[in-house]
Amino acid sequence: MNARDPQPAGALDAFHHRNLPHLLLHAREVLMAHFRPVLNEAGVTEQQWRVLRTLSESGPMEPNQIARTCQILSPSLTRMLAGMEAGGLIRRERLDADQRRQEISLTRKSETLIARMRPAVDEKYRQLEATIGRDLLERLYRDLDQATELVRNVPK
Repeated sequence: MNARDPQPAGALDAFHHRNLPHLLLHAREVLMAHFRPVLNEAGVTEQQWRVLRTLSESGPMEPNQIARTCQILSPSLTRMLAGMEAGGLIRRERLDADQRRQEISLTRKSETLIARMRPAVDEKYRQLEATIGRDLLERLYRDLDQATELVRNVPK
């Protein structure tokens, strides 16, 4: 490195944009650090919580819908659902219209678990809102939804 070339030797030219996927991953990790203690206390993993929360908000779903909604690869989801079923957290039922398809739903045990976790999760969201403000939080929700929808429609 010299005065005319401020880059370290071997460094490539900088990109013209910040690394948005990396920034979003970093933001996720910062946020999850606040929620992990709640999940750990309840004895559920982050992936299991995504499934439980999604089913609690959307109702019964097929595994492929859960995989897509919760951003979990199908092979991982298959193993995880087997463990959740063995633990009494989900129920699988074959669809009458097509016995090859199945629907995943919550059990009484998981509904009770979610109800027990809800106050702590809500408190974490209250703390987040108190830290960054309701306006910014609402703007983040709105902007992320809008950006996701716009980018989803761009040809790959």
